[in-house]
Amino acid sequence: MNLSSLLRRPLWAGLFALLPLGAALTGPATAQPLAVGAGQVHLAPRGKDRPPPRAPWRTEAMSKQAVPTSQWYSTLVFNPKPDPIYAQPLAFRTTAAGLEMSLPRKRVVPTERQDVEIHYPHEAALILRPEAFEPEPAKLARVSDWAIDIGLARGADQLLATVAHGSPYAYFRLSRGDVRIDLTEAGERASASTDPRTLLLRVKGQTFAVFGPTGVRWEQASATRWIGRLPAGAGYFSATALPDDRPETLALLARHAYAFVQDTQVEGRYDPATSMVQTTFTATVQVMEGPDHGPLLGLYPHHWHDNASVAGRLGPAYDTVRGPLHLLAAASFQTTRPYHGFVPHWPRLSEGPRLEELNDHLERDLRRRRELIPARENADNWRVSAYWQGKGLTRVTQLAAIAEQQGNLAARDQLLAIARERMEWWFGGRAARSYLHWDQALGAVVAYPDEFFHVEQLNDFHFWFGYWIRAAAEIALRDPAWAAPERWGGMVDLLVANIASTDRSRTKFPRLRNFDPYEGHSWAVGIGGAGEYGALGNNQESSSEALNAWAGLILWGEATGNPAVRDLGVYLLTTEIDAIEHYWFDLHRKVFAPEYKNVETSMVFGGKYAHNTWWTDEPRQIHGINLLPIASFSTYLARDPAFIRRNLAAMDEESAAYRKRGRLPPNPPPADIWQDIFAKYLALADPAAALASWNPNGSIEAGDTRTHTLHWMLSLQALGTPDLTVRADTPLYAVFRRPDGQRSYLAYNAGKAPLKVTFSDGRVLEVAPGTLGQLR
Repeated sequence: MNLSSLLRRPLWAGLFALLPLGAALTGPATAQPLAVGAGQVHLAPRGKDRPPPRAPWRTEAMSKQAVPTSQWYSTLVFNPKPDPIYAQPLAFRTTAAGLEMSLPRKRVVPTERQDVEIHYPHEAALILRPEAFEPEPAKLARVSDWAIDIGLARGADQLLATVAHGSPYAYFRLSRGDVRIDLTEAGERASASTDPRTLLLRVKGQTFAVFGPTGVRWEQASATRWIGRLPAGAGYFSATALPDDRPETLALLARHAYAFVQDTQVEGRYDPATSMVQTTFTATVQVMEGPDHGPLLGLYPHHWHDNASVAGRLGPAYDTVRGPLHLLAAASFQTTRPYHGFVPHWPRLSEGPRLEELNDHLERDLRRRRELIPARENADNWRVSAYWQGKGLTRVTQLAAIAEQQGNLAARDQLLAIARERMEWWFGGRAARSYLHWDQALGAVVAYPDEFFHVEQLNDFHFWFGYWIRAAAEIALRDPAWAAPERWGGMVDLLVANIASTDRSRTKFPRLRNFDPYEGHSWAVGIGGAGEYGALGNNQESSSEALNAWAGLILWGEATGNPAVRDLGVYLLTTEIDAIEHYWFDLHRKVFAPEYKNVETSMVFGGKYAHNTWWTDEPRQIHGINLLPIASFSTYLARDPAFIRRNLAAMDEESAAYRKRGRLPPNPPPADIWQDIFAKYLALADPAAALASWNPNGSIEAGDTRTHTLHWMLSLQALGTPDLTVRADTPLYAVFRRPDGQRSYLAYNAGKAPLKVTFSDGRVLEVAPGTLGQLR
């Protein structure tokens, strides 16, 4: 069995059996590239290229798995002095003194932008550690879908801490001896509990509880130190912070304190017949003593909002950076969300007063077709990384689709040939500086040359490779032979596994590298923190580029006949859209603090949200980074037309204030930077206003063309704006509604047999193989 065929297996079960994980990366044997279909990956960096960082802070068991990069806890494995990890509602940090624990509280932080950021920083209140031995630096000992084990050990002695998203507890198992609890400032023991197993402490104006085993003796050693004398054979305890001072809240937390979380699993299931995604969250527990009351799970707003299955069952809430986190006494819960679909491209425009203008833009873009992707390699290294190349591939393939729909098949073929040539050049691995390296010790494929710390910090995998996967899918829809595993499809399958493996054994790649199944969105920083901002946890800026990757999985799965990949993409896309609407846009008004005056947030961290970018505080780019690339999957942005108008109005106000402050850099961007993105965004609410606002000679974003911008706006003017109230029983569909109420129905058939599509309002559309069908 060759590597390419293994890659194409559903859900990548038993991936990459040809090579052992952690195979040595030195010596002449490993320096040879590994063939993947017609392409190849390098098993060691070339020349003077620096390798990705090592991840030594893992137990022996964890070292047999791929490194979990770009997760909320990834700082643990890369750093001997890790940054805090934000589990929500609690935060933790491993130090030489032990495991710090806190319940973060809101801080309103003014900025030079004349707005505020909302921070919930880790400020340690308790430090828990073994009394009988001095642990070595902490190591990641185990991971499941939303919980981790942290080992603080020395030899055979170990304090094992389990922390989980949404859990109000940290669970501890101690191999021998007693537990020491240090307070970061003098506290007092509260007298609310009559259970001798419970140590209730007031520290920094907050109440913490430690629940020991039957027979524990709590001894105060000083104003800032307590010792828990644990009885023989009962080396366990849990710790929590209380969200309020009500006795019934303490009783609830005490009741569930001995159901220790052992494992967590998230299973998303896409039902094509109803176009719904049902996600089941299940925690497996071990009851350490007493009756089995089950666990307490903390539900984020995207879990409990509009969820009838948990209505009337929710308990007290923690105030967190993600909004109210409600407790649910259950081992499992479900969410059900609609998948609204999209089609690869929109149909032919055959009439209208601006049709000639569209054809003129198409001809001009075709004349410069070889400039649409940045030069492969150049002397000043300008935009040659895989990120910019991927954006260029998007420009070319989107333009090819328009040429195809407008009947210019010769132009389509020329553009697809350019896209194939560039992808094959990269995938071939024979260029001087541009190649893919598979670091098997990490379980990561990275692209050289490095940019944005992609290699140095293992950043932005889903952003970079998402562009490539979606462009490859556009080729595969028209040239299935090119996408065969033994040709170039094997390399694309490798990139899919690199960002979205579902293999729970995690032997070759981490499970869902960037995606956080409990928070419902992705993280971007591979090593977990980001320089001075590491104290506030991992982060993601461009939520829209994450969605671009998941749309790419859907298209790739459909184009190659792999429903497992397609369904995974549907789950990821639907779930992340739901999270974006809560945590980036706050459409439901349940997350943003009243002090936060911005319409949206452009950067979501483990411990803060902010209206900014990594590279500039210029308002247009701050707003645009969570919109681009605007493509056919972007119809989700049309859910709230009033929000679109508010967002754009806020951007104009901020831009005026920015210019007034005189903060322009030495080489300022165009005053209309990304005007194509904002015109397309406005068109989702008001196509006529968008067309009036757009300057055909204005700036153009690096992943777009004037042709695609105008085609997008004219299409929405003809079809109407997206109608998200109607679903269909196929993954590639879209519905639009004109102001007069007339709907247009689209569906794409990637298969080889005729497809009958039934929409939820009863309309039926027959679609021929390999075509886009339309019904009015």
